[in-house]
Amino acid sequence: MSVVLDIEVRENTGTGFAREARRNGMVPAVIYGGDEAPVSVSVKFNEVLKAINSGDFLSNMIELSHDGKKQKVLTKDVQFHPVKDMPMHIDFYRVTAKSIIEVEVTVNFVGEDEAPGLKEGGVLNVVRYAIEVKCPAGSIPDQIDVDISAMEIGDSIHISEVNLPKDVKPSITDRDFTIATVLASRASKLEGEEGEDGEEGEDMAADEVPATEQNGEEG
Repeated sequence: MSVVLDIEVRENTGTGFAREARRNGMVPAVIYGGDEAPVSVSVKFNEVLKAINSGDFLSNMIELSHDGKKQKVLTKDVQFHPVKDMPMHIDFYRVTAKSIIEVEVTVNFVGEDEAPGLKEGGVLNVVRYAIEVKCPAGSIPDQIDVDISAMEIGDSIHISEVNLPKDVKPSITDRDFTIATVLASRASKLEGEEGEDGEEGEDMAADEVPATEQNGEEG
């Protein structure tokens, strides 16, 4: 766990108090979930920005600290300013390391340099850039590796063919969904069509020559 944020508990809530918090360099937030009531808090803007830029804020369990007490949470939602793109409000969800949660994990394709279909000029068509999975909050994978090294043109790879990390399961269980396919590129298709047209042209020319010769003999 790399992100730890100090929080201040807000006794008052509402738009006016949220605006005041922002003026004071804080980001208003709420902690909810578990067996406890929601709690309104504030987090220092600079600390939030640093956490977001670390890449661990939105996809990993983090820790909130207040008066020596610590609470493990997941960042469920961040509202950003529509123009300035600055964090305006955060929703935190209480969890433990063993809590089973649903999260989206980024797909990382490996073996692209070895894939026969790509070597032949095919194109990797990504159907899912991320996969929604169920896993313990303390064991969220950074990425899911998908091996495409054996894929030919026309092949597809499905979730059943992916080696998921321990205790990680796909959220979608009613179908074997596709993650990526290898398609023939437009250039290779055009080359194939040109080759076919060329062959047909040669056949037509061959057919026409005897006919011309025959006309000449008849004349």
